[in-house]
Amino acid sequence: MAKRNPVIRVGISGSYGGYNLGDEAILESMVVQLRKALDLEITVFSRDPKDTLARHKVEKAIPVRKISRAESAEIVSQLDLLILGGGGILFDSETKNFLREVSLAIEKHIPVIIYAISAGPLHDPTNQALVRDLLNQVSLITVRDRNARALLEELGIVQEIIVTADPALLLEPQPLPQEALKREHIEGSKTLVGMSVREPGPASPDISTEHYHALLANAADYMVDRFRAEVVFVPMERNMRDLQHAHAVISQMLRPQHATVLKGEYTSGQILGLMENFSFAVGMRLHFLIFAALQQVPFVALPYASKVGGFLEDLKMDTPPLHLVNAGRLIAYIDTAWDKQKSVRANIVRLLPGLKKRAAQTNELVVEFIMSGFRRKSIVPRGK
Repeated sequence: MAKRNPVIRVGISGSYGGYNLGDEAILESMVVQLRKALDLEITVFSRDPKDTLARHKVEKAIPVRKISRAESAEIVSQLDLLILGGGGILFDSETKNFLREVSLAIEKHIPVIIYAISAGPLHDPTNQALVRDLLNQVSLITVRDRNARALLEELGIVQEIIVTADPALLLEPQPLPQEALKREHIEGSKTLVGMSVREPGPASPDISTEHYHALLANAADYMVDRFRAEVVFVPMERNMRDLQHAHAVISQMLRPQHATVLKGEYTSGQILGLMENFSFAVGMRLHFLIFAALQQVPFVALPYASKVGGFLEDLKMDTPPLHLVNAGRLIAYIDTAWDKQKSVRANIVRLLPGLKKRAAQTNELVVEFIMSGFRRKSIVPRGK
């Protein structure tokens, strides 16, 4: 009988636990890609272990926000590798939380990989120092956009920072539950436009709800009139405030009877599958825009953060940041993108394979690191 390779015990820490479908898309893609190449026992540090176990079928899920540092240290000490990421997890109010397990792994001499993250805002000097100290001791750093690399370099990260892409770009669509479109009252609509909002928060402290509510309400009315569209709001964070903000936008519309908010609960893959029913999309949340691109749906973004701007750069889409957009300017962008749907779609089709290749590179680097026996140097000076 052939000798079986030992199972690698990998911990994954990030913003997981069913709060955000974009983050769950990241974790799903990570788990699927890693399992294709390696025999793993995966432990996820989750805010809702029950959700994580059901959603991703991993071996273990740990209630990371409910256990002590000592309890976490015991769990980390049993790992062969800790992965932090992906997603936009290094920002001022959460940095210490997300770096706790990284600190413990370094203390226990467990190798750490930073997996396709974004970073910022990071204005607090204490957080800046913590990021600089810990990330300079990890084995590998990958980020999902150039803005994140620039920020980390400015903070004093001295080793190589590799720009890859968001793992969710590798997500596969899943079929919707039977008669889901009928239950959502959007079955048979000829022109569906998807829309995405987000709440203000520590990762996006500069968002003005009054500003963007009025912008999106105006834009939605315009699309109803000009495109004869039905507008469908897609909540990516049902447990947070996407639902409330979607309804707040609708309340400001002149034609609210032509707008609806998805009521059912869906997986990330099902939302990706749903996107193929849209003729057009307008949105704020990064993964809503990624899902649109994956389904080749022309879209206009309202970039509220550098991670969104980075994705638009990769697709060579010129859109001004949210605070510089007024109603007329947004409608002009929508009008142009609608009239040039074929060229917008062709641009996405042309550039998406390169982005997917970069997304896959993160996993390839992790597999290479493990297969080499964890021999990658901790410090690889930039430019070497």
